[in-house]
Amino acid sequence: MNRYLQLATYFRYRFAERVQKIPLDAGATCPNRDGTLSRSGCIFCNPSGSGSGMGLQGMSLNDQWDSWYNKYTRSQNARLFIAYLQSFSNTYGTPEKLSKNLASITSLQGVMGVSIGTRPDCINTEKLDIIAKQQLDEIWLELGLQSAHNATLERINRGHSYEDFVEAVNLAAERGIKVCSHLIAGLPGESVEDFLKTVEMVSKLPLRGIKFHSLYVAEGTVLEKMWRMGDYTPMSEEEFIDAIARAVPKVPSTVVIQRLTGDALEGELLAPKWGTAKRALIDKIMAELVARDTWQGKDVDAPHGIPLWFTIRENLPRRLREQWDIEYDAIAEQMGFLPRQ
Repeated sequence: MNRYLQLATYFRYRFAERVQKIPLDAGATCPNRDGTLSRSGCIFCNPSGSGSGMGLQGMSLNDQWDSWYNKYTRSQNARLFIAYLQSFSNTYGTPEKLSKNLASITSLQGVMGVSIGTRPDCINTEKLDIIAKQQLDEIWLELGLQSAHNATLERINRGHSYEDFVEAVNLAAERGIKVCSHLIAGLPGESVEDFLKTVEMVSKLPLRGIKFHSLYVAEGTVLEKMWRMGDYTPMSEEEFIDAIARAVPKVPSTVVIQRLTGDALEGELLAPKWGTAKRALIDKIMAELVARDTWQGKDVDAPHGIPLWFTIRENLPRRLREQWDIEYDAIAEQMGFLPRQ
């Protein structure tokens, strides 16, 4: 049985088949890079803005899409796709620029949704109205927060406050836009308790998704300089596993945990070395959840047992399927799932 609501499971319940996200670089920048707030960026941000870097190589959105689309239709037999505007802050700039990019995306072959990576201080009502009116089946806003503690946000040079994040989440939710928050464990000056407090705070907001990340040291970042000078030491693998195993139960069972950890681009990772083995790390986190007999929602809205609908019905023992039917029916309308057949 799964111990948290995975993105693949969510999509299966929404569309009855696999959905593939395709990362796109729309040539966005960031107020933390262009001199509006600073030019150094967040201390952990790499020169490509945590994206593919394809836009920096001169590839158009169509060329990027075709490259990934052809790969996934051949190797994964995928048919449904979500465009993920990943690099930098994709709502930064004029509303006209945002409208143009979204218009380009809605015309891409096989696209049925969009996920827009950005910052909470690059959101306003006009831009959210533009996003909300797109004729797509899935619309997500991925908001980088990292920490709910303003002292930490200042320390890592985010350039916005937790209050900015809360306002952006509420404005998006009012328009039916699903919000996924990015949170980092192991930030400079933070303890595991600080990280867990962040999880508790954001879980009280109308979020639909959370991505957990470990903090890794990438080449060309301010964090690299701190690390080389001995001013920052990454979490150990054991510390990170412990932090995530304690965080997952604090997340409501109706929030999609889209990632348990992040990964650095090939060749850029300096530390920690355990950050390269993503699949193995996820397996270790899952094993730790089992060892602790814990699961998503245990501390908030699912204290009595693992929600069966975290697991696809066909993967459950027959003796549990009738109970799965009951739980699924209770949650389906709220989550936008397909009615049970």
